[in-house]
Amino acid sequence: MIKLDKVIEDKELGRLIVRINSRAKRLIFRTKNNEITVTVPPQTSEKEVEAAVEQLRAKLLASKDKLSNSLINLDYKINTEYFRLSLIKGNRDQFLAHSELGEMQIICPPSADFADEKLQTWLRKVIEEALRRNAKIILPPRLYTLAEQNKLRYKSVKINSSRGRWGSCSAQKGINLSYFLVLLPQHLIDYVLLHELCHTREMNHGERFWDLLNSYTDGKALILREELKKYKTDI
Repeated sequence: MIKLDKVIEDKELGRLIVRINSRAKRLIFRTKNNEITVTVPPQTSEKEVEAAVEQLRAKLLASKDKLSNSLINLDYKINTEYFRLSLIKGNRDQFLAHSELGEMQIICPPSADFADEKLQTWLRKVIEEALRRNAKIILPPRLYTLAEQNKLRYKSVKINSSRGRWGSCSAQKGINLSYFLVLLPQHLIDYVLLHELCHTREMNHGERFWDLLNSYTDGKALILREELKKYKTDI
């Protein structure tokens, strides 16, 4: 029976930290940075933990690999039509971020620990702020152009940090756009903008909505919708 927090070193999974929680009713695994935390109920034996690890080994390895691949480090790049990002190693002991329209470069100190959670949070915040600035410059003029070309009217446009959807349109014809849109190819940006503009006439996704959107996309609305699913509102 495990009485105190315990550290298990696994050749494949690395460090597993076993923590007892009096409110836990089952074993819970969480992958974070370079560690896996296992929360266990009282009275759990070490053999039970080991058995659970073996049963979930494949999933834990996949989760750890996915987390490792998502880290923002010197290998992380963004290279899209409207935004490019690169991280390079510098000589100074501090981070420097240079940003201009469509491009950002982050100079990193040689000792940077990219597995550090606080550093990852800071890097994402800096990059997303650059995306927001770019989106505010790029998206509203393009929305206005498409609205004028297709005689569609909206009342306002706002740029937000939505991760759940690319855009939305209110009943008052206010359009909200996620700044992650600037990571899409131009034709998909236009698709999303037209999608929201069509909601100024048809607020649902009924047949008339898709007929209207098809009329502005050369009949490719459903094809573009499927293509958009390959992308995500995140970095």
